[in-house]
Amino acid sequence: MTDTMPPGRDGATAIDVRLKRSSANPAMFFRRWLANPLQMGSIIPSSPALCKQIVRHARGAGDEAVLELGAGTGVISRALLQAGIPPERLIVMEIVPEMAEHLRHVLPGALVLEGDARSLPSLLPRRWHRRIGSVVCGIPLVLLPLAEQRRFIDAIETVAPGRGFLHYSYCVTSPLPSRKHALIARREAWTPLNFPPASVWRYLPDSQ
Repeated sequence: MTDTMPPGRDGATAIDVRLKRSSANPAMFFRRWLANPLQMGSIIPSSPALCKQIVRHARGAGDEAVLELGAGTGVISRALLQAGIPPERLIVMEIVPEMAEHLRHVLPGALVLEGDARSLPSLLPRRWHRRIGSVVCGIPLVLLPLAEQRRFIDAIETVAPGRGFLHYSYCVTSPLPSRKHALIARREAWTPLNFPPASVWRYLPDSQ
């Protein structure tokens, strides 16, 4: 990925400067975890090591966008921007209003959607349907019943047919029962430098 934004006088782009001024806001993250642990999955934001692995495996070309579900305080979003994803091709979704407002402030130019990812087909503007290069999911799907996992998977397939999604998880094995969902599961990366240690899984429709 390459940065398409013009550099400033000190060699940094405008987005770099804004991002450096922002933070992961761990206090906000921890408050939301206390309020609803099932929405968060972890008590602290993702580490740089995990962000690096996600960026490495995310895909987006031409006029395609990268979509992040469960963006939290924007740590992974920030890494995607710093890796060269143009802000206008980054879409993030967050169900917690406080965090969605935080994302609008720290991710200038990105499209921030506030709502439940299971309603993705109706919340994502139609112009982006079938123009999603990668979907990155940080929602703890392993904690959900099978039927609710299926709703997430179907929502993603509706807007990005055939693309599957990246899912980072703290499970030792696949967080999703891939065969039950007719998915091909592949662990792309594992990092012990995250707390807790995390894996990046790629799930693709089994028809491919």
